Amino acid sequence: MNGRREFLRSAATLAGAFGVNSLFERAHAAELRAAGERIAHLSAVEAAQNEDFWAVIQRSYSVNPEIVNLNNGGVSPSPIVVQEAVERYNQLTNQGPSYYMWGILDQGREPLRQRLAKLAGVKADEVAINRNSTEALNTIIYGLPLKAGDEVVGSLQDYPNMMQAWRQRAERDGIVYKQISFDFPIEDDDKIVAAYEKAMTPKTKVVHITHMVNWVGQLMPARKIADMAHAKGAEVIVDGAHSFGLIDFKVPELGCDYFGTSLHKFLSAPIGTGMMWIAEEKIAKVWPLTCNAEPHSGNIRKFETLGTRSFPLEQGIGEAINFHEAIGSKRKQERIGYLKNYWAERAARIPRVKLSTSLDLRYSCAICGVSVAGMTPHALATALFDRYRIHTIGIVYENISCVRVTPHVYTRVGDLDRLVDGLGEIAAVVKG
Repeated sequence: MNGRREFLRSAATLAGAFGVNSLFERAHAAELRAAGERIAHLSAVEAAQNEDFWAVIQRSYSVNPEIVNLNNGGVSPSPIVVQEAVERYNQLTNQGPSYYMWGILDQGREPLRQRLAKLAGVKADEVAINRNSTEALNTIIYGLPLKAGDEVVGSLQDYPNMMQAWRQRAERDGIVYKQISFDFPIEDDDKIVAAYEKAMTPKTKVVHITHMVNWVGQLMPARKIADMAHAKGAEVIVDGAHSFGLIDFKVPELGCDYFGTSLHKFLSAPIGTGMMWIAEEKIAKVWPLTCNAEPHSGNIRKFETLGTRSFPLEQGIGEAINFHEAIGSKRKQERIGYLKNYWAERAARIPRVKLSTSLDLRYSCAICGVSVAGMTPHALATALFDRYRIHTIGIVYENISCVRVTPHVYTRVGDLDRLVDGLGEIAAVVKG
């Protein structure tokens, strides 16, 4: 019996990402702490330009040197330590799936919930762990007890999966889904807030906000919109898919009632991991998206009845948090914002090149849209890849037409020089 208890204790330690035996502590902690100590005297803005520090971070990733990946707005690679953690948990699982999944790895969910809550600045009992922003926000959208005639205000520049969910609710339940439209970039918070306010009526029950617009990276004044909406009696949902793990903030600072994010973007957690937050007093009224024995419970865990899912991916989130915190939220935001402006400021001076994103870091950070007169976004993205092995994504959507460029902490300045040179050469020969 003592031997069995010792075995269980050691197995539980193996599954944990938050102790002295975590892979991060073994593989990276000492090097990153030493690198951090060398720039401790610098402000976050100054540290953003210290290439020696960021070289340590860059070595922590396993990205293909043959491709310059500047499409981190879709999904980001995980650091090596996160990849190794997932592989380790997967190997453990396959030694006896039903035992190790539910007997060992499942015990790591509550510690993980605590750490995610701390990172988000909320209570652990308000955090549900799921697979992505779509699952998190669709759970809220479909779960809110709205009735025919209730109004929801969103934007045409919101993420399609959220818009489609609202449109389905309108078709199924008779709610009224209103959408406003913006011509980005906008460097005026009051203009944005006024657009939402103008669309609201006494029947408006929900305002849906995308914190960072995925198409062009516009950072929306979520708190100001939320305060206005609450004053008019509406609840607020924030889509934080592209802001969480990138912008240095805590969820309560947004003033919203509901929040969803993908952890596989700027947090660099395993691909297929996400988080949902609902204010404690509102959990009971939201129906779970999948079945639960107690759908009206105030327990956030009712939203995690997903059946069999990837326990290794879920537990890998812990190592991503370790890595993120070793860098520092503010330092990370400043670095990625610096990288975006590093290339964008130079590109903006190239004839025929146009930006669709503000260079003011109060209104943007990582994502920036760029276009070349006379070229479609698809043609520009194709030329960047075929000629320079730079991977981006062309976007033609509503009133947005550009190539989205998104660096990350592992991106090298030299790669961005390559991008700018490529844009200049392409723009110089294009006809139109």
